[in-house]
Amino acid sequence: MYAVFKRELFSFLSSMVAYITIGIFLLVSGLLLWFFPDTSILDYGYAELSGFFSLVPYLFMFLIPAITMRSFAEERREGTYELLITRPIKLWQIIAAKYFASLVLVLFALIPTLIYYYSISKLGFPEGNIDAGAVIGSYIGLFLLGASFTAIGIFASSLTKNQVIAFVISAGLCAFAFLGFDYSSQVIALQQYESSITNLGINQHYTSISRGVLDTRDLIYFISFTMLFLLFTKLVMGGKR
Repeated sequence: MYAVFKRELFSFLSSMVAYITIGIFLLVSGLLLWFFPDTSILDYGYAELSGFFSLVPYLFMFLIPAITMRSFAEERREGTYELLITRPIKLWQIIAAKYFASLVLVLFALIPTLIYYYSISKLGFPEGNIDAGAVIGSYIGLFLLGASFTAIGIFASSLTKNQVIAFVISAGLCAFAFLGFDYSSQVIALQQYESSITNLGINQHYTSISRGVLDTRDLIYFISFTMLFLLFTKLVMGGKR
């Protein structure tokens, strides 16, 4: 499993796609946080990163599908998947290796954004006047969100040999998982079940963790969601195998 993980990670890092994708993510998030009038924290006037953490999930809907779209799609298109499954390694280990390799790249994209926390902490009056607990909770929420979106991306990549189609499917599923249940709960016929429907969506649990409170129910939700899509991937790839 480690050999597949290392091969997958180095394959990402040896291509320009990972660097370009992460670079665009950091550029856009930086512009939204510091320069664009409607979202700039300098215009907002408060030492907090709530605006940043509310914007990143939408950037993740494009960043993570771009990272994961090649996981299985490229293997099958180039014919190397047949070689991979003949190795003495179980299918779930292959899936886990590709999943964790993609998740490491998501983590690489998040780590540079810590400079935003440092900068705002220094700009605060008095210096250091920022809710560290809320920031830590929000970063944990972002990591769990990234883990869930990565599982969706791996699943989407297992459905097709075309990376573009995998990207589109993954982005659509991520958007629905994050926003779809909230919009569905607003349908008149479903309003009486609004609370139950919104609890099925990621947004509700991400917002809860972003407040700085780690609820066991939210952690169980994200772990279960991730495992569910990895199981879907195993079922798809197992059938094709």
